[in-house]
Amino acid sequence: MLSQILSTLLPVFLIAGCGAIYGRFRTPDIQGLNTLNMELFVPMLVFAVLADQKAPLQDYASLALAATVIVLGSGLLLWPLGRLLKLDLRTFLPPMMFNNSGNMGIPLLLLAFGEAALPAAIVLFIVEMLLHFSIGLHMLDRTVPWWRLLRLPIVIASIAGLAVNLGGVPLPAWLLEALNMLGGVCIPLMLFALGVRMLDVDFSDWKLGLVGAVACPASGLLLAWPLTHLLELPGLQLPALWVFAALPPAVLNYIVAEQYQQEPHKVASLVLIGNLGSLLVMPVILGWIFAVGYG
Repeated sequence: MLSQILSTLLPVFLIAGCGAIYGRFRTPDIQGLNTLNMELFVPMLVFAVLADQKAPLQDYASLALAATVIVLGSGLLLWPLGRLLKLDLRTFLPPMMFNNSGNMGIPLLLLAFGEAALPAAIVLFIVEMLLHFSIGLHMLDRTVPWWRLLRLPIVIASIAGLAVNLGGVPLPAWLLEALNMLGGVCIPLMLFALGVRMLDVDFSDWKLGLVGAVACPASGLLLAWPLTHLLELPGLQLPALWVFAALPPAVLNYIVAEQYQQEPHKVASLVLIGNLGSLLVMPVILGWIFAVGYG
């Protein structure tokens, strides 16, 4: 079991570590890399996975529902804590709700369970992203029009992939292979960018960061527990949901907070200390998953 945990986590942290080391001596254009990733490589991977006829997407409806409950439920569950600590809820709640399903979730699930887990990982990522760019942005700025969501490349790729899959439209193998190869670039690039971002850890709000590092995975796991009993999640969808529930805050929370000037220094502490905390949380979760035989 220890070897399974190490073989899953070590590549994740080694690639992120390479990003941190490179960022320490260079100043890579991470914003440019993230833009390229989110506008090209990630949409290609999403389309390729969703359009592949081998993935019966109607079987993932319960997983998408569970992910939605975890994201939105975390906000409701931690709302009293934010009020108790007298925090600005627009600062505290988004990082607690929108987790690192891209930079960390997809690579972890692939390394832990292989290519068979990719559809579940993509479904979880899409749910989190759609909620982040709709409800998440609305939480920060209620004047943001909902139709802007339709302009996002990942949304366009999701709609197109779903249409192809559910419509039974066959795509040539050479096209899917090319899309998969280009889309595969996004996974190590996500981890590399995460490592560079970790250099920006702001320890001035370390107490708030520690609260978030505990509250984010704790709320997700508390919500996942009844969902796993209520919903019949087949195959790898069940362990995928447990991993999703335990993920730390998404780095995107910091980028969005900076854009809307919503106390970005506090959000940075929540996000980056939360991701450091995953060094302790994820081995425990993966160890439990492997021990009970989910993986």
